[in-house]
Amino acid sequence: MSFKRTFIIGVLATLCSCNPLNVILDDDVDTPIDPTSTKPNILLVIADDMGLDATPNFSEGTIKPNMPNLEALMDTGITFKNVWSYPVCSPTRASILTGKYGSKTGVLEVGNTINTTETSMQQFIADATSNAYASAIIGKWHLSNSASDPITMGVDYFAGLLTGGVQSYTNWNLTENGVTSNSTEYTTTKFTDLAIDWVDEQNKPWFLWLAYNAPHTPFHLAPTNLHSQGNLPTDSGSIDANPTPYYMSAVEAMDTELGRLINSLSAAEKANTVIIFVGDNGTPNQVAQAPYSRRKAKNSLYQGGVNVPMVVSGVGVTRTNEHEEALIHTTDLFATIVSIAGVSTSKRENSTSFYPLLTNLNAVSREYVYTEISNNGLGYAIRNGTYKLIKFDSGTEEFYNLITDEYENTNLIGTTLSSAAANAKTVLEAEALRIRS
Repeated sequence: MSFKRTFIIGVLATLCSCNPLNVILDDDVDTPIDPTSTKPNILLVIADDMGLDATPNFSEGTIKPNMPNLEALMDTGITFKNVWSYPVCSPTRASILTGKYGSKTGVLEVGNTINTTETSMQQFIADATSNAYASAIIGKWHLSNSASDPITMGVDYFAGLLTGGVQSYTNWNLTENGVTSNSTEYTTTKFTDLAIDWVDEQNKPWFLWLAYNAPHTPFHLAPTNLHSQGNLPTDSGSIDANPTPYYMSAVEAMDTELGRLINSLSAAEKANTVIIFVGDNGTPNQVAQAPYSRRKAKNSLYQGGVNVPMVVSGVGVTRTNEHEEALIHTTDLFATIVSIAGVSTSKRENSTSFYPLLTNLNAVSREYVYTEISNNGLGYAIRNGTYKLIKFDSGTEEFYNLITDEYENTNLIGTTLSSAAANAKTVLEAEALRIRS
């Protein structure tokens, strides 16, 4: 019998008497919480190529997908508005896994391979909690071509895609337990089936990293029962002419299947689960919407390429239906998830925990957020609460006031900077140099 059924009474009793995420955060200290308290389940959902312009309840974009399940999480949790990722997927995934910037792991672009000597958050949690958690990565890996690498890095179970994408959502290579076979099941549905089955088999708290490859290309019409875009023609000419509704069908299918996973949990297990939903980079340029242009979407250091949606909801999240403006980087998921799992870790490598923000509106957060690029020329972007600097090793640089110019239309380089702007640029350059050294 599964954990959810065996301990339903005990979980309900505990939830009524205490906050299972009540831990104290001390700088750079890894301290286990009381082992007798209830450990929450953790569900991390990563969407592939889904920017703010394709996400409900963000002002960017005019065409929005129907995502009732994500919106329900927004209603009961926190929507983070200033989360930065990498411009492409592999570095973002490595940053989450290790809590390190790509310049520290060597994963700066698609095709770079993670070094299995890096400490994954799954391994860190296992070591710090005496294997209190079962862990799985289901879906897109895209950090190496070896099926054994997730297991080598401390993940109990891996099933999904080793590569970055599929030629067809209904004809692709599924790798499970080190064995690769052809699958004709719709990827989003198959990953959800695998997730439901894995969760149901667990007899202790679990951490599930569920990485959908949706809505990454190829653009296609998702199965009719999973979306609301209608009965569109499926020939390549129609899709190429207007890919947006096809892209939206894949987004909606992901939401439908996410809802199926959440609804598969018992009431007690659902009540003891925290859910984190995050995008890995901006929207593909073929379907990018204003205020973003094709040039300022995925693969770029502009906001449309690196400012991604994130929602956190569930047990331990006491702020509901709120928008959070704090600066966050995807590396920060490492320290935050470790803290949720019961290890008090405010900082780890390049990761700063935003765990206090789940309960405290006024919690202190990052002063700066930083990201990098390699595939379109080596460079970086860094910002504080007001200014953003983009700088390439070639010498090209751009500087923006994001308060007055949120979508980076007016480059301040070449203009007379105010003393505040000039000082901010100097400070941002110094901080970037510190990070990159």
